Amino acid sequence: MAEIKKKFGSVKRYGARYGKRLKDKVADIERRSKKPSKCPYCRKLSAKRMAAGIWQCKKCGSKFAGAAYYLEEKVTAAKAEIEQKAVIFKSKKSAEEAE
Repeated sequence: MAEIKKKFGSVKRYGARYGKRLKDKVADIERRSKKPSKCPYCRKLSAKRMAAGIWQCKKCGSKFAGAAYYLEEKVTAAKAEIEQKAVIFKSKKSAEEAE
């Protein structure tokens, strides 16, 4: 008798319908949407999905709109460059204050 190695979790409700690939995708989306995400305001791992695209942070209480299924912090090249310049500026400023 063959063993089932991967458990589908909440997508077991679909039974033998829809195929393995689609059930894998749905399982991944549901798993990621139920996990706490990082709040963009307080940077804590406490943002929970309230409805499709509506998120609320349990720590700071902020309610905000985001992606429908899971929050994803996309680091673009421009954002990375701005953060890098901020670090350089801070290091130059602290070096000037030390002198």
